Amino acid sequence: MKKALLFTFILLLQGIISFAQEVVDQLEEIKFESVSEEKHWKKGQESPYNLFRAVHAEIDPSDEKWVNLTQELDKKHNKKGNSLALLRSIFEKSHRDLFKKYEQHSSFNAMLSEGKFDCVSGSAALGLLLERYGFNFEIIETDYHVFIVIDFDGRNIIYESTLPVGGMITSHSQVIAYLESYKPTNNTPFYNLNQRLGDPNRVLEDRSIFRKVSLIQLAGLQYYNDAILHFNEQYFSDASLQLNKALALYPSPRIEGLKSLAIEQAYKTFGKDIK
Repeated sequence: MKKALLFTFILLLQGIISFAQEVVDQLEEIKFESVSEEKHWKKGQESPYNLFRAVHAEIDPSDEKWVNLTQELDKKHNKKGNSLALLRSIFEKSHRDLFKKYEQHSSFNAMLSEGKFDCVSGSAALGLLLERYGFNFEIIETDYHVFIVIDFDGRNIIYESTLPVGGMITSHSQVIAYLESYKPTNNTPFYNLNQRLGDPNRVLEDRSIFRKVSLIQLAGLQYYNDAILHFNEQYFSDASLQLNKALALYPSPRIEGLKSLAIEQAYKTFGKDIK
């Protein structure tokens, strides 16, 4: 059994390394905003943590908060192993040390520097910690929100990063109700390309997306969020540059759709070809 688990882990690790290397191989085709951003991309094959640090890399906050948190959790993991108590500590201590103020469209760097977070950066931090300790989990992308489902001892636990109180959902009935509230009810296509992820209150309005994404793909969605900010301010060239990076990490229909829309709007609004 242990050999089988080890073999599975090795295959998973090889897959992550291979995917990250593909990302790094695209560096020559990507236009970076700063030396710091490029540095984080080059280190992306070491850990998705670096890819989350790439957005708004000019902020370049210290890793001190992250290092201190992981050291504290490492001690708990060494004592208790992968327990429910550790899961609670990951969630609660992340809110204590990292998640200070919910603000839509907050990057991972804004979280480290100012404590501002949204569902993307919050789920990124929680996902990185769950991966560090070997938990089995899935990051779920929906129309306007991202959350985490953990498979622990054969039952599902929800990490809802935007709720400091009650955001770790363990009750079976509440988990079922939570998941059902996000699952698509029909085959309605996703139309609101310029609406950022990070608004869990819109769950009842549109339900067309419910898919598992990796940490690397979630880093792509952080670029997608940043591109939407530029798009809505009519900075279509900047939006397109961010979407190129998003597509390198996560070639999804919603990102491709916004890229096409940015090209179209740049031409219609300013007569500019940004292909």
